Amino acid sequence: MKKDLLPPPLVAWTLRLALATAFLSAVADRFGLWGPPGGKDIAWGAWQPFVDYTGVLLVALPKALIPAAAIMATVAEVVLGLWLLTGWKSRWAALGSTALLLSFAIAMVLSLGVKAPLNYSVFSAMAAAMALATLSES
Repeated sequence: MKKDLLPPPLVAWTLRLALATAFLSAVADRFGLWGPPGGKDIAWGAWQPFVDYTGVLLVALPKALIPAAAIMATVAEVVLGLWLLTGWKSRWAALGSTALLLSFAIAMVLSLGVKAPLNYSVFSAMAAAMALATLSES
């Protein structure tokens, strides 16, 4: 009989926490909660730089729709982050996170090249979400 090195509930909790904090930290950054634009380790620092980055990633989308796409991504990250943090609907949150991260990865690859999602560990986060989906029961 094989004994697990780490108990699956601990692994699932760790995956949930890692994904939730990544989503919520990114949202905090785009609202300037980590610091202003141009600050050390700040990706956006305010809403408009995030909207501009969304436009870079979604270059084929009409410019008028870019703010809506930025809002949708932000809402998805907040909702999924909170679901993951609380453990509510973990399997659905994990599957939603997988889909969201896959969409980020595809957009980054198409607009910036494969190195961008590698630099931001998007594929690793997506794999973590997929693993969580297999470990979660609800």
